[in-house]
Order: sequence, then structure tokens, then C-alpha cells
Amino acid sequence: MNIEAVYEMVDKDLQEVEKELDRNLQSEAALIPEIGKHILNSGGKRFRPLILILSACACGYQEKVHIKLASVLEFIHTATLLHDDVVDDANIRRGNSSANTLWGNQASILVGDFLFSQAFSLIAQIDNQHILEVLTGASTKLAQGEILDLVKENDVSCNEQDYLSIVSYKTASLIEAASQIGAILGRVNKEQEMALKSFGYNIGVAYQLMDDTLDYISTEEEFGKTIGKDLKEGKVTIPLIYTLRNSPPGDRKIIESTLGKKDLTEKDLHILLTLIKKYHGLDYSIEKTLYYAQVAKQALNGITASPYKEALMTVADYVTQRRT
Repeated sequence: MNIEAVYEMVDKDLQEVEKELDRNLQSEAALIPEIGKHILNSGGKRFRPLILILSACACGYQEKVHIKLASVLEFIHTATLLHDDVVDDANIRRGNSSANTLWGNQASILVGDFLFSQAFSLIAQIDNQHILEVLTGASTKLAQGEILDLVKENDVSCNEQDYLSIVSYKTASLIEAASQIGAILGRVNKEQEMALKSFGYNIGVAYQLMDDTLDYISTEEEFGKTIGKDLKEGKVTIPLIYTLRNSPPGDRKIIESTLGKKDLTEKDLHILLTLIKKYHGLDYSIEKTLYYAQVAKQALNGITASPYKEALMTVADYVTQRRT
């Protein structure tokens, strides 16, 4: 099975998610659907809805509430993207001009706020306290992760544990929530719920690790973002952390002084990338990605065999192989 086959398996459900998203973007304020559709229809993989749907189906769920919950996850995720692009002063999102570039920072922030509000309006329609706790907990962690990420900008003392804390909150929390909610909907036992929660967490970490690696090795056309974006924003990710940890004082000083510049030139980026490759920072990042993906797959051992479980295993492999 490949990732295209996985998406095909749940295509009808994903189409229903698209309809749910569209219904909940309607507003008298025309800017809301305009900006919302711009980012929602710009090539997003619907990764979090995919994880929720597959997890629910793997647990035998056959009702329809998962459609609304998958939409909640996508609204929360999209709201953070709108806010992130303002914070990071990003120009490109998923290969297109970012919303803040087209409509300005104020509009992007306010529409992001609307999507958050709409997400929780949808949550309020679902009578399940456990799911509510999971979603509110994930949203709180996500916000903490955004703040931790901001605090650690240009901080060369940021170590691997600091980085993993940021990733756990900022990226993994919502993917972890997706798989756990699928388990809750399927009414599996606590052990199986925790197994799927672990799957989501580890997939989330692996996903971000690969994202950080692609920032150095992908092309802008493939990745849908400006290459070297993390370095330009002063984000200290695993490839750079490993390089700093393993480079001698002279090269470490070069990295620190270059990273500390207000505006990095193409020459600066080339210097940093050369040193990262020299000290195998990218190799280490890929190694860690493979590790977390493997842990995710092992977490599924207690889940009953089915095509949906196989699809989740395929997703774990896809995360380590993707170029977008």
C-alpha cells in the first residue's frame, strides 16, 4: 500500500470533511471565507483529519461524528498557520502567497481567531467530555509550543530536549489528539486508546523532524515554502543542534555569528548548510525521524489487524519518505 491508496480508502470521508469545512466558513464578513478558502484550498494534505479517520476506522467506528471532529482539527491547524505566517513574516505557504502577504497581518490574525472560535463551536456540538478534554488539552499545548518556539529563536544554547519539547507541543499535540480521538470514538479499551495516542505523538514528532530536514534539502517547488526559512527565522532545529554539538570551537563560532545576523544572505545560508552537511546534521535528523516513525508503528501492535491498521503503518513510512 502507498500513501495515494491510503487517501483513496477514506476519500468519501475526506470529501465530507471538505463540505463541513466549507459550511463552517460561511459568514456575513466576506473576508472570512475568502481568506479561509485561500489557505484551506491551497494544497494542504489534511493530514490530521486523515489520522483521525484512519484511527477511528481501525477501531471499528462506523458513525459520522468523526467528520465534524476531523474538521475541528483542520480548523485549529489552519488557524495556527495563519498566525504563524504573521509571527514569522512568511511570504509563501504551500507554494502560494501567504494570506498575510495578500491581505495583511490584521486580517490574517482575525480570520485565524475566527477559525479557532468556529472549531470550538463545533466541539460544543459533540456530547463527549473525554474528547473535549483531549482537544482543549491539545490546543493549550499547541499555544505553549508556539511561545516556546518564539522564546528559543536564535538561541544557540537550545538543546535537543528543548527542541523536542517545542515539537511535542507545537506539532505532535494535535496529531496525537487526532489518533486518540479516533480511539475514543471506537470505544476501545484504555490500553488501545493509549497505543493510538502514542502512535499519533510519535508520528507528529517524526513529521516535524522531516519538515526540519526538508527545510535544508528540498526545493521550494516541492516543499511549498521558502527553503532555508528556519535559518532565516533563527529557528534552531535538530540539524543545527546536532552540528553545534559536534563541531569544534572555530566552526561553532562561525555558526553562532552567522545565525546572529539580522538578515541572512544566500552566502550565509550556504556557509551554514555546508557546515551542517560536514558534521552530519541532516543524517542525524533523518535517523531520528526513522526512529520515531518506528516507535509509532510498534505502538500499533495491540491494535487488531485490518486494512485501516495497515494504512496507519503506511502513513508512518510516508512521513519518513515525503518531499512535501
